[in-house]
Amino acid sequence: MLTSKLLTTPVLFLIFNRPDTTQRVFDEIKKAKPSQLFVSADGPREGKAGEADRCQAARDVIKQVDWECEVHKNFHEKNVGLKIAVSSGIDWFFKHVEEGIILEDDCLPSQSFFWFCQKLLERYRDDKRIMMIGGSNLQFGRKRGSASYYFSRLAHIWGWASLKRAWKYFDLNLETFPDFKEQNQIQNVFVDKTSQIFWMTKIQKAYAGGNSWAYLWAYTIMAQNGLCICPNENLVSNIGFRPDATHRAASDINNPLGYIKTVEIEQIIHPTYILPDRSADEFLSASLTRLQLPRISFGTTMKTGIMGVAMTMIPKACRKKVRSLIERCKSR
Repeated sequence: MLTSKLLTTPVLFLIFNRPDTTQRVFDEIKKAKPSQLFVSADGPREGKAGEADRCQAARDVIKQVDWECEVHKNFHEKNVGLKIAVSSGIDWFFKHVEEGIILEDDCLPSQSFFWFCQKLLERYRDDKRIMMIGGSNLQFGRKRGSASYYFSRLAHIWGWASLKRAWKYFDLNLETFPDFKEQNQIQNVFVDKTSQIFWMTKIQKAYAGGNSWAYLWAYTIMAQNGLCICPNENLVSNIGFRPDATHRAASDINNPLGYIKTVEIEQIIHPTYILPDRSADEFLSASLTRLQLPRISFGTTMKTGIMGVAMTMIPKACRKKVRSLIERCKSR
């Protein structure tokens, strides 16, 4: 198994109200024994019965630190919401460290994940093209190249690592997005229309006030022409696909993106070229589009969702017939 004598890379653990998943992820952190552990927790929501107790139970898990470790805590008394809780937690983290590993309470890592991140942070520390190192692989068995990892334009945030030099570009308000959209800069990021439509739709929703921090980070990397590292084997499994998930899509326990088996790797083989794998990115964009299309309603979201963007690419004279065909298909 890929390992090292000491995990010197700081770890940020983002938690909320699920003590059971918090415990499982913490157990893996405990095995790795980082020398510094930062824990950031959102507070309970008003009117949610029992949530204050669940939040406290999740925080109590951190009391189990029994190895030599500096523990830093950033606990919110009141709920600030997912977007603010996560982004401000990462802001806080990078005020104290230059680089680090980031795990949410539903991202269960293999032990190789920690050493994979540490070794690649060291390798690419001064390479400004590299903005993050992801731990999840969502290629469903497809291997990209002969190395241990490939480069991507897409941010895989279910267990990842980054550096202060990259996170400094994160903008909660996406002030540059209107110009990015007007200039159609997405075509300089992705060639295929599916990727363009999917990511612009998601970023637009986040810009308009959605609760996602992840699409803001994805945009940050795209706008900086940055690259993400993705392992060719899955090192982190999302165990949060269940009814109490924050996002509706994550409440689908049958979602194929959840509970993907993790592996341990023996060594890291580096790619020859530092170039994004277009096929991998197009495959993932197409997969995400297929998974989310069935959830799109055809009421008010027709103008703003993925289907709404797709409709703008169909000649106006044909749109009525396309809508009619879609409705007939839905009724069957």
